[in-house]
Amino acid sequence: MDIMPNRMDRGYYMYQREFEEKALEVLRSGWYVLGKEVASFEEEFAAYVGAKYCVGLASGLDALWLAFRILGIGAGDEVIVQGNTYIASVMGITINGAAPVFVEPDEHFGMDPERIEALITPRTKAVLVTHLYGMASRMDKICAICRKHGLRLVEDCAQSHGARFNGRMTGTFGDIGCFSFYPSKNLGAFGDAGAVVVNDEQLARDFRMYRNYGSEKRYYNKVVGANSRLDELQAGLLRVRLSHLEELTEEKVRISQRYTRELRNDRIQLPELAENATGVWHQYVIRCEERDRLMDYLKQQGIGTIIHYPIPPHLSEAYAYLGMKEGDLPITEHLAKTVLSIPIYNGMTQQEQTAVIEAINAFV
Repeated sequence: MDIMPNRMDRGYYMYQREFEEKALEVLRSGWYVLGKEVASFEEEFAAYVGAKYCVGLASGLDALWLAFRILGIGAGDEVIVQGNTYIASVMGITINGAAPVFVEPDEHFGMDPERIEALITPRTKAVLVTHLYGMASRMDKICAICRKHGLRLVEDCAQSHGARFNGRMTGTFGDIGCFSFYPSKNLGAFGDAGAVVVNDEQLARDFRMYRNYGSEKRYYNKVVGANSRLDELQAGLLRVRLSHLEELTEEKVRISQRYTRELRNDRIQLPELAENATGVWHQYVIRCEERDRLMDYLKQQGIGTIIHYPIPPHLSEAYAYLGMKEGDLPITEHLAKTVLSIPIYNGMTQQEQTAVIEAINAFV
């Protein structure tokens, strides 16, 4: 049996008829950009998250860089961001000319609130939190720090659709919640797609303007914007998946609970949620000091795995100009050498789950 680290086709077949009917409906409508499907999805997703407004965009990266552009954060400014995030989070900052200031993560893979204040300088303008792997971060302390120092707060929710802290959805704590709907996400489209959620009407208007070439009225451009529109087809397909998101999330939670209950190997460290946090388990990430050997062993057993992420942003070639070196973020760097995402996806069979569990438990 070959078990892939992720299977997106299974999620499609679960609701094949609904997806195909919606695709045909959109194709036959003759309206493919900024129509009723986008408007309906924006309304439905805002209601799901618990925000006043949602603005559909072309990708999660667009959500991030437009967020900082619209907040007026750019050259000469600093944004505090966790070191173990995906590089897109950092790109959202640097595309605007601002400087990332990296903070180490806590034991739950999220930003460590206890380390933030030591990094604040007169140039600090914002904090960017990533709810990594679908596990909600400790937002109470982070929000308190931002209020105390007058900092903007942006949430990278690319992996946390539906995750909560103290009963409140990720994406609703800060000024802007940024979402990706890349196909592998829990709420995945069938191509690139993204969105932001906000509670401020002016921010929502700004995003709608920037996504459409900086224009509120056709051919009248107020700013130099972008072409970052969520298209009608992806919006329609996202509406189908959103209508099933609770049951899809519950399935991944059940798989994660089984892993946590049945994985028993002293060489393996299992993920743990922060107190008052929930997870939607975009990834189930274990840690192992012999990670590369474990990865090779599982491959021999026909079990695919992925490293999220093997090179921290501060050590990537893209950010060599920052002048950081190995050893600057020891916790982040150790995670990069020990984390491993094991298979978890909608439609994963009991037999596949059992094979993963037995293989990991037998690793010596």
